[in-house]
Amino acid sequence: MKDGQNLQMCRRRFLASVAALPALTGGVFARTIPGRLPWSPFAGDPPKPVNPLGWYFLNPNEVAAIEAIVDRLIPGDHLSPGGKDSGCAVFIDRQLAGPFGNSSRLYNKGPFAAGLPTQGYQGALNPAGRYRLGLKALYDYAKGAYAGKSFAQLAPNDQDVVLEGLESGKITLKLAGGFNTRSFFDLILQNTMEGFFADPLYGGNRDMAAWKMIGFPGARYDYREYISKYNEPYPLGPVSIYGASDWAEKG
Repeated sequence: MKDGQNLQMCRRRFLASVAALPALTGGVFARTIPGRLPWSPFAGDPPKPVNPLGWYFLNPNEVAAIEAIVDRLIPGDHLSPGGKDSGCAVFIDRQLAGPFGNSSRLYNKGPFAAGLPTQGYQGALNPAGRYRLGLKALYDYAKGAYAGKSFAQLAPNDQDVVLEGLESGKITLKLAGGFNTRSFFDLILQNTMEGFFADPLYGGNRDMAAWKMIGFPGARYDYREYISKYNEPYPLGPVSIYGASDWAEKG
């Protein structure tokens, strides 16, 4: 009986000592925060907003074509501005002028082999090269099929016919390097959607119009109280990585 009592006492001491550890370690490693935050905003080297002025990669003919294309892929209406006014062309230009355009973060050496349809383009051309080749081929096609007019000079209905032809395969552009017409259309469509819904600091989604249209909160740090409110519009406006547009207006 005495041995059993000693065993119970040892167990109690052990449990008590373990329970005391968090308090002790908290005392040892506790840190007093002064009257200022121990970090500064944007200290983690976040992405920098692009300059919305000028063109970094696209030449004037390519700019006209891209602006016309994004405006047909995302036409403006009462819900949101179109692709051009939303900055999709600016977004594409800045992406092509950066790591995405030159594939600097991808392995792009040979050997090159035809991949599965789900793998996308597998050739030697980076996105910048594919855009340059595809836009030149589109320019040549429109000139030949529409009495010397470029794609940007076509009526909106004719532009739709051409884009539908690129998507469906009814139109075949003169491309090379394993790059085909449907891949060119898919590339522009994908980048247009990215520009429309990306954070505005990348040049697209101007004034967060796309986020406002779908009720997306953006980069708000906390909106848990609204997650369970189904089928209700989000009452607060969206916030970019660099804050809400009205913050800058308020100064």
